[in-house]
Amino acid sequence: MRIGVPKETAPGERRVALVPESAKKLIQAGYEVAIEAGAGEAAGYPDGAYGAAVETDPASLLGGADLVLKVGPPATTASGGRDEVGWMRQGAIYLGSLMPLRNPDAARALAFRGVTAFSTDAIPRTTRAQSMDTLSSMANIAGYKGVLLAATELNKYFPMLMTAAGMVPPAKVFVIGAAVAGLQAIATAKRLGANVVATDVRPEVKEQIESVGGKYVGIELGEAASAGGGYARELSEADKARQQELLAAQVAQSDVVITTALIGGVFAPKLLTAEMVRSMRPGSVVVDLAADGGGNCELSRPGDTARVGGVTILAPLNLPATMPFHASLLFSRNLTAFVLAFTRDKTFQLDFTDDIQQGALITHEGEVKHARTRDALQRGAA
Repeated sequence: MRIGVPKETAPGERRVALVPESAKKLIQAGYEVAIEAGAGEAAGYPDGAYGAAVETDPASLLGGADLVLKVGPPATTASGGRDEVGWMRQGAIYLGSLMPLRNPDAARALAFRGVTAFSTDAIPRTTRAQSMDTLSSMANIAGYKGVLLAATELNKYFPMLMTAAGMVPPAKVFVIGAAVAGLQAIATAKRLGANVVATDVRPEVKEQIESVGGKYVGIELGEAASAGGGYARELSEADKARQQELLAAQVAQSDVVITTALIGGVFAPKLLTAEMVRSMRPGSVVVDLAADGGGNCELSRPGDTARVGGVTILAPLNLPATMPFHASLLFSRNLTAFVLAFTRDKTFQLDFTDDIQQGALITHEGEVKHARTRDALQRGAA
């Protein structure tokens, strides 16, 4: 069975879906592996390190692949890119982070082409699937890098310092959302010496926040906010009002606010109002780590930096791509774990009775199988 790994072509994307370490494991498992020339270069992985076939023609690479490994959605001519979906053969398998609710057109194109597509960001959050969860791997990197961006932009030290000129108090960091990115942000800010407070609509994460050095603050919810699988659902209007009061009080006294909140791991609710931002002291920083999902701050400009009343608002996109060496390493390990878990007799076996394949399946035999994506496409058509 032949695995094809094309070069990522999305603007700013420097990761690669497979690194040499993983390529060698797949070859040992009986797969034939081919990469597009230069696929790993931007991430620090030269072609010669793979021990795999290197092809210069991406159309030939994808057309000859039984299993295609990618970081992001395959490009289509409709998106102004090269025709990666059109180059894939009918019956081929795609594995990567498709993010189908953000990229419904890619899901539609894959279904039309007859490709079986698995999206690793839809993998169920179970113990067995942890090693395959690219969403968590990449969120870890985003949480870490987001704090470094804040520390660079802030006009203060993060740690408390005793100097000959007197004491410098620690920076006050407020983290909103305590899933993977939020917990890593808390831990990183704490390691840098900041005083860290965090909140989440799921009160059950209080112990996790405290375990990485943060202080938990929260509200008494009228309705449960957990959607299962480590995700949060949207709050009721009454709970939203109570949450806004809490956020306003904490934001006003913070030097840095880091937001990481996503509904269902996909779309970002607007949590920080313009009024909250203007209540912060000049020189303060907001880092909106939910910018890929639209942003948690009303004033965020995804992919850009805004400055309002002396407050800097960073809304970086695709932060994992700014650390491509380790981001690729972790992403590659996740994909490889998925492939090897379902390898029998040197072949990847489809098994839709398995909860992991069932949860990650987006398209198969010309149809969009993922219910939420199918509903989104139907609403779009209507």
